[in-house]
Amino acid sequence: MSALIDRFGRKHTYLRISVTDRCNLRCLYCMPEEGMKFMDQDRLLTYSQIAEVARAAAGFGISKLRVTGGEPLVRPGLDELIAELKAIPGIDEISLTTNGILLAPQAAKLKAAGLDRVNVSLDTLDATRFKFIARRGDLGKVLEGVQAAAEAGLTPIKLNCVLLKGVNEDEIVRFLRLSMEQPLHVRFIEYMPIGHDDAGWRDHYLPLSRVLEEAAREGLAVEPAAEAPQGSGPSENFRIRGGAGTFGLIHPVSNHFCSNCNRLRLTAEGDLKPCLYWVDELSVRPALGSPDALNALFLRAMAIKPENHEMAALLAGEAQSHTPTERRMSQIGG
Repeated sequence: MSALIDRFGRKHTYLRISVTDRCNLRCLYCMPEEGMKFMDQDRLLTYSQIAEVARAAAGFGISKLRVTGGEPLVRPGLDELIAELKAIPGIDEISLTTNGILLAPQAAKLKAAGLDRVNVSLDTLDATRFKFIARRGDLGKVLEGVQAAAEAGLTPIKLNCVLLKGVNEDEIVRFLRLSMEQPLHVRFIEYMPIGHDDAGWRDHYLPLSRVLEEAAREGLAVEPAAEAPQGSGPSENFRIRGGAGTFGLIHPVSNHFCSNCNRLRLTAEGDLKPCLYWVDELSVRPALGSPDALNALFLRAMAIKPENHEMAALLAGEAQSHTPTERRMSQIGG
């Protein structure tokens, strides 16, 4: 079968799969603290349906899967899905993005099922600030999860830190030193206006040029990473000279990487999204049970995928060519 190549010549090899829109945290950049309406559980794709879509994707050369949410570990039996996905011919790598709260007791089981590695969302190393950003939960549980993942061999471990102006930019150096002292891969991520173009986003947006400025101010010897950690994707990767780990910059707004985009997304209820930011979605449900219909759906996604997301235009107050999604990140599966 032919590869998934869109109108702009981008070859797609990566599918992000959301298994739930629910989460045990309420991070201020992801969802409101109260009043978030979650879908009924019977609207979620079953694990066998997810595997059916993944098999169709693998037939087009998709080789990398990432399981996301919401918080994927709140859905029971996730190791069963991992095992089913791992058995699909052509799937070479399965990773998981998690907030880490529930990771420690599940890490070994997930590894045994076939999970290769994890990304842990961690926006602060301060317990009090963690409560402010996540609005609930325990930083200690996250750190236990990171340790358990390391012991289980779910490596390389990446820590995803969304930088928020006025909230956590004073911890940049602390995270940089963490990447220097431990074999962890810190990835600083720009705050994106997914589902909420509002004053909160504009007030807290911080370009990632600030990271290199802080490193220089601290006198840290930054150099390009000789080898990017596995699954680094759009990250621009660096190392503090002599450090055990690396740090990366993922700047979708100030320096978007759409020209190299190789990913599609499957939402928890079964919508195939060619682009995270725009409203366009294709439901896989009518195609389930028909390999030909699923194949046609993937080809349709290539036909409608836009060239870029234009978040920078939004920040500058300029007109956009498409309609942005109204879904929050947790409802899409970032």
